[in-house]
Amino acid sequence: MLQIEELEVAYGSIIALHRVSLRVQEGKIITLVGSNGAGKSTTLRAISGLIRTRHGKVLYEGENITNRPPHRIVGMGITQVPEGRMIFSNLTVLENLQMGAYRRRDRSGIKMDYNYVFGIFPRLKEREKQVAGTLSGGEQQMLAIGRALMSKPRFLMLDEPSLGIAPILVKTIFSKIVEINRQLGITVLLVEQNANMALEISDYGYVLETGRIILEDESAKLRINSLVKEAYLGG
Repeated sequence: MLQIEELEVAYGSIIALHRVSLRVQEGKIITLVGSNGAGKSTTLRAISGLIRTRHGKVLYEGENITNRPPHRIVGMGITQVPEGRMIFSNLTVLENLQMGAYRRRDRSGIKMDYNYVFGIFPRLKEREKQVAGTLSGGEQQMLAIGRALMSKPRFLMLDEPSLGIAPILVKTIFSKIVEINRQLGITVLLVEQNANMALEISDYGYVLETGRIILEDESAKLRINSLVKEAYLGG
């Protein structure tokens, strides 16, 4: 569904991605694991069109979308849940969800998707009229995912969904990611520092280190790989 070929991204004179190549199969959950500064978020931002690439291609369903404007990429069914959630803190929960659906005109479909989001995240229904900035970190992450779902994506990218969330809610968030993937058939590209959790729910994984992919394999095999265990899974 998505293919990156020899992607290179730089911030000024600093190269953040060194000729990175990867593939994401339709209907799968694929994860990028690695430490801070490895290039994980940069990869997602390059796919979303938020930063320009200086070499390589991003192909979506065979179409070259490299360096396209972000709003056009969203229009193709690719949506990103950014690191730090980036909700509209001065708007209510419902208004945030409405912002996710701003490109849509199918009222009946939008209503169905509200019901779906409130169904998988009942806390959001309880706080429908609450100002989003007053929610807990975990609730804000639920809202960020719900807002993304309101754009009716076919390809969903999640950037560090466990960041700053209480451990008990992390499990909830990850179980919902699996639920969304299986129930809606949405393909997921997951960036996550919590490598153990990411590899537990994903089908395939790539390990990024200083802007290079150093390892890739089925997630179950990466979890027992000695290098991955030592570097990312606490031995």
